[in-house]
Amino acid sequence: MNVGLVCYGDLDTNTGGFRYDRKLVEGLRDRGDRVEIVELPWRDYARGLLDGLSTRLLDWIDAPVDVLLQDELAHPSLVGLNARLRARRDIPIVTIVHHLRSSETHPRPAKRLYRAVERRYLASVDGAICNSEATRETVEDLTTAETMVAPPAGDRFDPAIDPAAIEAPARESGPLRVVFLGSLVPRKGLHTLIEGLSRLPSERWRLQVVGSPDANPRYASSIRRLVAGLGVDDRVTFAGELPDGALRDVLHESHVLAMPSTHEGFGIAYLEGMSFGLPALATTAGGARSVVTHGETGFLLRPGDPGAVAHAVRTLETDRERLAEMGKAAHDRYETWPMWAETTDRVRAFLDGFVAGDTESMGGSQCRNQAGTVDRVEH
Repeated sequence: MNVGLVCYGDLDTNTGGFRYDRKLVEGLRDRGDRVEIVELPWRDYARGLLDGLSTRLLDWIDAPVDVLLQDELAHPSLVGLNARLRARRDIPIVTIVHHLRSSETHPRPAKRLYRAVERRYLASVDGAICNSEATRETVEDLTTAETMVAPPAGDRFDPAIDPAAIEAPARESGPLRVVFLGSLVPRKGLHTLIEGLSRLPSERWRLQVVGSPDANPRYASSIRRLVAGLGVDDRVTFAGELPDGALRDVLHESHVLAMPSTHEGFGIAYLEGMSFGLPALATTAGGARSVVTHGETGFLLRPGDPGAVAHAVRTLETDRERLAEMGKAAHDRYETWPMWAETTDRVRAFLDGFVAGDTESMGGSQCRNQAGTVDRVEH
C-alpha cells in the first residue's frame, strides 16, 4: 500500500502527537508499505486558512498514493486544499485526530470559528483515526465519516521495573517528587499545578518541569513570574526539553507525574509515567480517563482547580502506602496497554478498507483490528 502523510512542520518534533505519527509511519514501513511524508510549513490560523488558495501546496499534497493520511493539526491549511484535491481526482483521505482545537478552552467567538472550520474539514475526509474514545466523541459530533480508535502506546522507555522497585522509593521519607512533562502552553495546566503545590508546606514537595518553553514563550515567562511571585523558586526546577536518557532518569527518580490539562485528547505522557510506576494527576477534561482510573492509577481532578491539586498531592505525600499501591496499579495499567504493533495493525486495516472500497470490513466503531521505504518531502 502506498500511503501519503501530510503534517505541519517537522515530523521529528518531540511531542506526543508527532511521536504517534512517527510510530505509525515506522509501523507501516515495517509491514512493507511505502510512505511519503509531506511537511507543510507551520501557519498561524488565519494564514493557514489562506493556504486553501495555494496551487503550490495543492501540488505538494497531491501525491500518487493509494490513501492520503493527514494530521488534523494541519486542518487550517487542509480544509480548502482537500476540496480542490477532490476536484482533481478520487483518493481516500483519512485524518489522524489527536484532539480538536474546538475542544480546548477559548473565548466563545473563537470557539465557534474553530468548530465551524473543523466541521468543514471533517466533511472533506472519508475517515478519522482517533487516539481515544473521548476524541472520537468530539469528532462524531461534527461528522458522519467513518471513525475508529487506535490509542498510542506508552513504551517510549519500557523500563524493567518490579513491584519492589516501585514500593521502595514510594515509602522513603522526604518531599514528594512531582514531575510535569509537556510543552509549556496554557492548555497543559502548569500554572494550576504550581498554584496548587504552593498551598502545601515547602518541605512536602519538589517539582521538576520538563518541556520546551518555545511553543508559547509568553506563557513560559508568565510561569517563571508566577513561581517567583509565590516564593517557590527553591522548589521548582525548569529542566527544559530533555533527551530520552536524561528524561528516563527524571521519571525513574520521581513519585508522581502531574499534568492537570484543561484538555487532552489522550495524554501519552501519563502512560509514559506509568511505565515507571508513577500515578498520574490528570483532569476529567478529555481523554485522560482512557488510561487514568480515579483513585486507582491516579487522580482525575477538575480542570483549573489548584485546591484539587493540593488535596491530591497532600494525599499521596502523607499516605506513602497508598502512593506505593497506586504506583503498582499504574505500572500494571501500562503493562496491559496495547503496544504500537497492535495500534498499527488496527490503523492499517482501517486504511486498507478505504483502499479496497470495503468500508464494512474496516471496523470503524471500535478499536480494531518485508521492509518498506519512507520518502521525506520537505518544504
